[in-house]
Amino acid sequence: MPGRRAIEVRMQPGDAAAAPKWRMSLLENTFAGFLQGAGADAAARAVFAEGSLFSPFLFGKFFDPADAFPLWDFEPEVLLAALRRGAARTTVDWAETDAEYYLRADIPGGRKCDVEVSGDAMKVIDISGLWRAPPSDGRDWRAGRWWEHGFVRRVELPEDAEWRKVEAYFDDGEGSLEIKVPKAGDAHQATA
Repeated sequence: MPGRRAIEVRMQPGDAAAAPKWRMSLLENTFAGFLQGAGADAAARAVFAEGSLFSPFLFGKFFDPADAFPLWDFEPEVLLAALRRGAARTTVDWAETDAEYYLRADIPGGRKCDVEVSGDAMKVIDISGLWRAPPSDGRDWRAGRWWEHGFVRRVELPEDAEWRKVEAYFDDGEGSLEIKVPKAGDAHQATA
């Protein structure tokens, strides 16, 4: 019986000599053409479906998922109100407690995903994975037209987030991802 398991959270400083990721911006007309074209199969449509964490339209208007978004600056009821009023089922939720920030999202098709804390000052969480095999030429799928092979959502961490202690879990039974980001000790003690 599948269950909840911890997944590794990688740390990737912004100045690391890694391959450039997410450098190709996803534009609205490019995305529409991709979904209507032969390149998008049922797996791609599920990953990018309305209400999915990886949908460019998750927040009510087009927003490139490869651009970092300050998720915890918004209340889910407000930001996802249009989705929750409509027929779409939202598969994303987030919250803040006195001790931590929390994100839960269904991963379409129960796909394996990676969680990485990265960027300048380690203030961005990258959630990504593949819905199709990567290019056979050995190139990093994240450096080009990444949506043709995978998915991403980049989320900015709040100032008081303790990025060194980010935890991620995947529930194989539900196909859901859970991320917990503790608040820094000083910030937590100030609110206590």
